[in-house]
Amino acid sequence: MRNPMLAAGLAIALALGGCAGNSRYQARSFEDLNAPYTLASGDRLRVIVFGQDSLTNSFSVDGSGHISMPLIGPVPAQGQTTEGLARAIEDKLRGGYLREPKVAVEVEAYRPFFVLGEVTTAGQYPYINGMTVQNAVAVAGGYSPRASKSTVELTRVVNGVPVTYSVPPTQPLRPGDTITVRERFF
Repeated sequence: MRNPMLAAGLAIALALGGCAGNSRYQARSFEDLNAPYTLASGDRLRVIVFGQDSLTNSFSVDGSGHISMPLIGPVPAQGQTTEGLARAIEDKLRGGYLREPKVAVEVEAYRPFFVLGEVTTAGQYPYINGMTVQNAVAVAGGYSPRASKSTVELTRVVNGVPVTYSVPPTQPLRPGDTITVRERFF
């Protein structure tokens, strides 16, 4: 009688352990957290085309991940760095519009971040350079009395795939991140 119960308990433990190993909380590596910033819908960009004041302007990355520029039309921005987007714009302008275009792209306003879970006021907030998870929780009104304060879940899109990490409150935040503060268990 004892062995079947032990075997059933072991099977359940292994099944649950297998679920935890494939869990969305398993990050490939923390190096992904420090990958270069990539553009996405909601970012507002300042595109400077040197010597061409009529092409220099602010553009928002739309829902499809493009910016729409005069002369060349839509340019894919989703998933690109600012340097990569500048090269893509230069290539399009070189295709019959300008001989040697020089383009610079900078982020004028970042997309918002989100705070969920055990905080005073969950929601969407504007990103400010240099923020940490702890700053974001403070912007959301601080931890609720039931919050786990030692680690939080940070969800970030890495290479087009959302990945969730368990991170300390000192972890730097990026635009578009989602922070989930879980309830503590006594």
